[in-house]
Amino acid sequence: MLDHPLLLFALSFLTLWIAARFGASVLRNWIKLDAGARTDFGTVLATTLTLNGLIIGFTFSMAIGRYELRKNYEEAEANAIGTEFVRADLMPAADAAQVRELLRVYVDQRLAFYAAGSEQEVRKINTRTAQLQAQLWKAVLGTSAAQPTAIGSLVIAGMNDVLNSQGYTQAAWWNRIPIAAWILMAAIAVISHALIGYGAHNTKAESILMTVLPLVVSISFLLIADIDSPRSGIIRVIPRDLSSLAESLRVP
Repeated sequence: MLDHPLLLFALSFLTLWIAARFGASVLRNWIKLDAGARTDFGTVLATTLTLNGLIIGFTFSMAIGRYELRKNYEEAEANAIGTEFVRADLMPAADAAQVRELLRVYVDQRLAFYAAGSEQEVRKINTRTAQLQAQLWKAVLGTSAAQPTAIGSLVIAGMNDVLNSQGYTQAAWWNRIPIAAWILMAAIAVISHALIGYGAHNTKAESILMTVLPLVVSISFLLIADIDSPRSGIIRVIPRDLSSLAESLRVP
């Protein structure tokens, strides 16, 4: 569900709206508030709403941090591939041509990784990427092993950066907001809405409030899930650096 932000929004709004109505129609009949307890209830309600807002804010910050990390690793990966493409000039002509061609294909695979929408497609791309990485490593290692020099070590170090950058990118895409954080945020949201309904009066203004507040919180959940989900939603990492690199590598 976290990979489908719109579905999460609809379910969140329905759940929170039901929680508010439950508090207004059920809890209010079960537990009666006298004048003395209403002041304490107002304190509890305010504290719960504040806590709910803080947790939503912290979770949003976590999602933004992970999104920025994915963007930074995309840039780092493009820089590593571009640097190694240039360093191929230090190799013998035949080996350099092989490495450059493999890097061109490799960049296309990395772009396909960012555009993939299904897990099955991602698995195929990862398999092909691993095969290309093995071929690239073999290509630079063979030349340097035959003639170990400082220049050969520089080419190997550059290829090592290319391989590592892909691993860092994959780790950043796996690094999502923990399920426990979502459960805690949802639980506090449900409790706070039930309390709002419990303390509300049977007026038109209170009825509007019990609709607007679930809507606002659900929109917050939608935004957090959208940012935190790498492959779905509107807000996604666009591989501009890799796209620009792919165009430059095709220039003869």
